[in-house]
Amino acid sequence: MDKRILGLALLVIGAVLLYFGLHATDAPVEHARETLTGNYSDRTMFYLIAGAAAGIVGLALLALGVKR
Repeated sequence: MDKRILGLALLVIGAVLLYFGLHATDAPVEHARETLTGNYSDRTMFYLIAGAAAGIVGLALLALGVKR
């Protein structure tokens, strides 16, 4: 049961981080930075990578943590 709760929490945290990361990529400053340098800011990249990682781990815990 603990793995399912942790998996669900990580899935929610991952979704929130991805939301903020995707929202940050639409900011005018981010568009200018990406146009000039070809990269997003470190903070935006952190949100995107951490959100994806937390979501994947959360899904794995939900899928593999179920005991029947």
